[in-house]
Amino acid sequence: MKPLITAWLLMLVAAVARAGAPEVRPVSQDELLDRQKSATQAPYVLDVRTPEEYVAGHVPGAVNIPYDRLASRIAEVPRDRDVVLYCRTGRRAGIAAEVLAAGGYTRLEHLTGDIVAWTAQGLPLDTPKDPAACTAALGAGRKGGPACAPL
Repeated sequence: MKPLITAWLLMLVAAVARAGAPEVRPVSQDELLDRQKSATQAPYVLDVRTPEEYVAGHVPGAVNIPYDRLASRIAEVPRDRDVVLYCRTGRRAGIAAEVLAAGGYTRLEHLTGDIVAWTAQGLPLDTPKDPAACTAALGAGRKGGPACAPL
């Protein structure tokens, strides 16, 4: 009888954990590239890595808001578009998805394989014209402006 109760409790805990997790749809690199070309379906691509990681190379068109600053900058993320999240391995993107879901966002997507898979496939990366100024601006919580414009 005890193993049955233990199994039932484990299933209950797993169900509660899933219920609290945000609904995040995976999006492939190819799908993201296609959708970025669309005027009507272009998603908001959110890089939740550090400014230093972002400056080293990011998905073209991505905006950098580090996952640990997202709660205080959530108003910068549009509610009327799909939001594609990525980081290096997925952990920080998952945390960011939880923050956005808690803020009422429902159109959340996660880039499959994150930046590691993107670069492994040889897909294009943007780097800023002025890496030092871009890092400083992003580190201060600003959007980056002209310093972060791609080369």
